[in-house]
Order: sequence, then structure tokens, then C-alpha cells
Amino acid sequence: MFQLPQKDNRYLYTTNYSSDEESLCKMEIKCLFNKHLHEKHLFSDIYVDPSRSPFIKKCISIMYTGETMQQIIDQIVMDKLTSVNYKVAYINSTDEPMGFHKGRSIEFEIGFNILGEAEMKNPEITFGITKVDNKWIFGECESNTSDWLFHNKKPFSYSNALKVNVCRALVNIAVGNNLDCSVVDPCCGIGTVLIEAISIGINIKGYEINPLIGKNAKTNLRYFGYEDVITIGDMNEIQNKFDVAIVDLPYGIFTQITPGEQLAIMESTRRIAARMVIITFDEMDKQITSVGFHIDDKCTVSKGTFKRHIYICS
Repeated sequence: MFQLPQKDNRYLYTTNYSSDEESLCKMEIKCLFNKHLHEKHLFSDIYVDPSRSPFIKKCISIMYTGETMQQIIDQIVMDKLTSVNYKVAYINSTDEPMGFHKGRSIEFEIGFNILGEAEMKNPEITFGITKVDNKWIFGECESNTSDWLFHNKKPFSYSNALKVNVCRALVNIAVGNNLDCSVVDPCCGIGTVLIEAISIGINIKGYEINPLIGKNAKTNLRYFGYEDVITIGDMNEIQNKFDVAIVDLPYGIFTQITPGEQLAIMESTRRIAARMVIITFDEMDKQITSVGFHIDDKCTVSKGTFKRHIYICS
């Protein structure tokens, strides 16, 4: 088994996002790594499984860096880097994107200097090589499996529901790297946030006041083999306390709800949760602060002609 040399514990992450979701991606990255994403890559000492995020595509555990690719090769040769069933992959970056043939040439040149047997189809380990900020980077490369995309194919979906990738990002924004915190979705709808949280291993509970929608949400959870964590009932009756709440605030276009009822939802959330991530159709800074929350950060994400506002509150 290959052992990662303890020379450098830094990680290089590559990201990708649409223009509509750029601010959401940057908010998620800030919550996971406590730093801003300025380019589509990020260096960090924090490890995050890339498959947790809808926006992180690759994670390279950095073994070697160099001014030139030859310096990378020299370090591989000097350390007599050995691996079995490995593959080398060139990771294109915005710094210096390579064409197909050039990328394969780089992979061959690096792989030729690693001792052991290469395996191109089903490698046990993938080494990544790339060039970022005029530095060559080499290390073990982990890709986002994107298994969460299967959650798009659930028995019940509603056109006004948040997209799966947005819900996954919201969960990461809510918990950061504290995977042991308790989470509640007091207006869980068909359960998209619940599904993403459970798939990451988060302790979450859901509440839905509409019995029919709640029943459909339970069916969605059961479809993916997840535990039923949904209570059909009024969130005002919740007695438990949670570390954070994720609230997709019902809106008048899709639900018979008044501004006063929206405010009541936020008031109840203040009672049961120390922190809140809330998604609204309108800017609601005044309403949020009026119930005792402080707005720590906010961003927007678009879905067709609709713009959603996302607030992190404490």
C-alpha cells in the first residue's frame, strides 16, 4: 500500500461552478476552509472529502512542488516513489490548460519515473500533476464521485424545490466541518435537504406541517434507503434544541402564507436553533434581525427567473 510522505500536509482543491451559483460556491468554500475562493483553486491545510461538495472537483494531497516539471521528476526519482496499480492524471487548471496530447505526454513522463505497476482502467491510487500559480504540483489525487447526482431521481419532486446541488451546499454551509452537530429542517418539504444531509452523515431531523407533502418526503427517504427522520407536524410544537436550522422559507407564490406567518417561522427557529441558514425569495434582512438573529453572511443563487437569497445567521 502506498504511504503518503509526511513532507507537506497541504491540499490543493479545484472547483467549478456556473455564474448563477458562483456566490453560493464561494460561501460554501468559506464555511469549509475559513478562507475566500478567489480563483477556481484553493490551497488549504484542512482536508475535506471532495464528494461532500457539489463544487469541489479534485483534491490533491501535495507531495512535491517545483518550478519545473523536471524538479517534480527529480524528487520522485530521489525518493524512489513506488506504487502498485497506480495511474497518473494531468489535472487541467486555469493557470495553464493543456491539450489532450500534451496532457497524456506529461502523464507518461511522470509515470515512467514511478517504480511499480501502472493500471489505467481501475487504479488503486491516482496521482495528479498540475500547474497552478506558476508552480508544478504533484500528489495523490481524489475526485468527486458525484454520487449525490442520483438524488435527482427521487419519486417526488416539485418545480419550486431547491436543486439537489444547492441543498448539498446549504448543508455544508450550515455545518462546516462539524459533522457531529445537530441540524433541523423545520419546513422540510419533500426532503431534499434531509437527503443530502443524511448522505453526508449529518444528524438531522425534519418537520413538515402538510401531511401529504410529509408523506411524499418519507417516500423519498425510503427510496434511497435512508432512515425516516421526519415528523409530520407544526414546527411550533418542537421542544428539542438544535445547533443549526436550515430553513427554506415558504413563499406566497407557491404556498398560502402571509408575511406574519413567515416571521413566525423565523421566531420559532430562533427558539429551537442556535444558528440558522435561511433561504428566501425576497431580501429579508430587517425581518431576520427583528427576531433576534445576527446576519453573518449572505449570498444569492438563481433558478430560472427566480433569485433566492441565502443568509447565515447566529
